[in-house]
Amino acid sequence: MKKKRAEFSNFFGFVLVSAGSSIGLGNIWRFPYLTGVSGGGIFVLIYAITMFTIGVSILLVEFIIGRHGRANAVKSYEKFNSKFKYLGYLNVFTSFIILSFYSVVGGFTIYYFINSLTGNIVNTDINYSEFFNNFVTDPYSIIFCTFLFLFFTIFIVIQGINKGIERYSRIMMSIMFILIIILMFRSLTLENAIEGIKWYLKPNFSMINKTTILAALGQVFFTLSVGLSTMLTYSSYLSKKEYLPKAAAMVAFLDFFISIISGFIIFPAVFSFGLNPASGVNLVFITLPEVFSAMPVGIIFSILFFLFLTFASITSSISMMEVAITYFTETFNINRRRISLFYGLAVFLLSIPAALSFNVLGELKVLGLNIFDLFEYFCANISLPLGGLMCAILVGWFSNKKQIYNLYSNEGVYKADLFIFWYNLVKYVVPPIIILIWINSIFI
Repeated sequence: MKKKRAEFSNFFGFVLVSAGSSIGLGNIWRFPYLTGVSGGGIFVLIYAITMFTIGVSILLVEFIIGRHGRANAVKSYEKFNSKFKYLGYLNVFTSFIILSFYSVVGGFTIYYFINSLTGNIVNTDINYSEFFNNFVTDPYSIIFCTFLFLFFTIFIVIQGINKGIERYSRIMMSIMFILIIILMFRSLTLENAIEGIKWYLKPNFSMINKTTILAALGQVFFTLSVGLSTMLTYSSYLSKKEYLPKAAAMVAFLDFFISIISGFIIFPAVFSFGLNPASGVNLVFITLPEVFSAMPVGIIFSILFFLFLTFASITSSISMMEVAITYFTETFNINRRRISLFYGLAVFLLSIPAALSFNVLGELKVLGLNIFDLFEYFCANISLPLGGLMCAILVGWFSNKKQIYNLYSNEGVYKADLFIFWYNLVKYVVPPIIILIWINSIFI
């Protein structure tokens, strides 16, 4: 007798888990530094527009494919159109690659959280650039922290959808929302915080250019985890009675909310202490620790921030792992515990050369990139945009429109005008936009 497939316990649980997948380093690390280097308020405005048009649309595409297939990525694509099943294989492979280098950065968050607890982060005698460099250039420290991060990820995934992923995502997401509100309130009460808010929210229309627009579009795809089948996989566990457009809108809103609040934490603090808002990728791991060290009771806020960052990283990593685990358990009928341990070990082994790219393998280059950068380049610039593009083409050009009606609207209960707008957006607007992002990221 075939074992009944798991489902999320309710709609709210699904939304929290899906939002947890999209909320990660892209919101708290990538969004603020892109805002900083892309003109502040004008980038935020373009990002908001694209999030609630293009972002919601492609997110809904993955939800629809997952609802129809009610299976792993490969099987879901095959059920939709057998010619697209290889896209599922690409997504499973991509999830393996992306988790290997994402776990290295996840290890950064654990290292900083531990050092916040010990008080090492809040120390006016520290040169924070040297502190960061000393960590990443120590192969043993960076590999150990990567291992810890993967250990927590495997611990959650191994327990399944309900007892593991849904249960712990609810806990971590609830704590994250509390932490981010506390951190925002503290940042907004700092002296000169208003200057950071003005810079963050006031659009400078002279900064509108191709680079800013493409950066905002690229951030939407990066943060929503589209093109990887994480959302497809999660939606395959959702009850058929739920209304997918509402789910897509709520997930996008929560993702957007966390990004915006992250800016309210970071930029008022940066302006209050006279630091550079355009300090790029250093913003979280070098600039913010400087802020905490100069802030009254900064040790408390450094602990809260890096705990928040660690939870956000883990809720994303479990979704990446679940793409592959669902595929292997359903395709080969392998015990979840066994395949989770085996797969986690394989990811850890691949993460080692990525971690060593910051130190002993730093001189090893492939196509001019070290191993970490090569993995990131493949996923961010080739595989993820390709996955998103093929999803949009599949639904827009290779599917039965009436079937899409029913999947979109819970068997015919829908607002026709809204559906037509979404369908035309997916069919005619999303593919050329993704192609533009793709061309820009690879060739320009």
